[in-house]
Amino acid sequence: MPIRYLLFDLDETLYPRNAGVMQQISRQIRRYIVETLGVSAEEADTLARRYHRDYGTSLQGLLANHHIDPDRYLNFVHTLTLDALGPDPALDSLLASLPAEKVIFTNADRAHAERVLQRLGIRRHFSRIIDVVAVDYVSKPNLPAYTTCLRLLDASADECVMIEDSGRNLQPAAALGMVTVLVDGSPDDRADYHIDAILELGPVIDAICAGGACE
Repeated sequence: MPIRYLLFDLDETLYPRNAGVMQQISRQIRRYIVETLGVSAEEADTLARRYHRDYGTSLQGLLANHHIDPDRYLNFVHTLTLDALGPDPALDSLLASLPAEKVIFTNADRAHAERVLQRLGIRRHFSRIIDVVAVDYVSKPNLPAYTTCLRLLDASADECVMIEDSGRNLQPAAALGMVTVLVDGSPDDRADYHIDAILELGPVIDAICAGGACE
């Protein structure tokens, strides 16, 4: 099947890790756990780590084990500054050059995704944002997130390329039949393609699309 969709993760995929955004989110997650569950900072850190390990994200673990409002959680943990992000002309040019329809597929909510894309100056390139709310609050790397994403796109897995900084999040995509591209991940992570930074994506997509394999 020809490639119809390029599915991009958002945080630490479209901008570098040293921007510090995920570090802020991590702190906010722990603050949320302290304030909502009434536990100590140490207990909150232990819970956040355990839930991330066992469920893929803290949100998934909190939903499974506590009566929380997921929308309040998402609003709380994404209340942060994006001052480290700014317009990225090179990324804008790269995205403009890529074939196929470009979609954001993120464990964040739409509001956070919109803010990040606007800060980077690249919102115009993405036809859709599929956030954690759209996939019924099921986070990557849980398989239903991917199958719901495909259903929303009316696409089969072999029509999609997934671009992610998390090897763990690429495993279900690969199992379904997507082409996988790992951005700045561990050398031990399995993916069809590895790149050190998002700006190296162009030649990879050229290789995937060789012979007219992309719409």
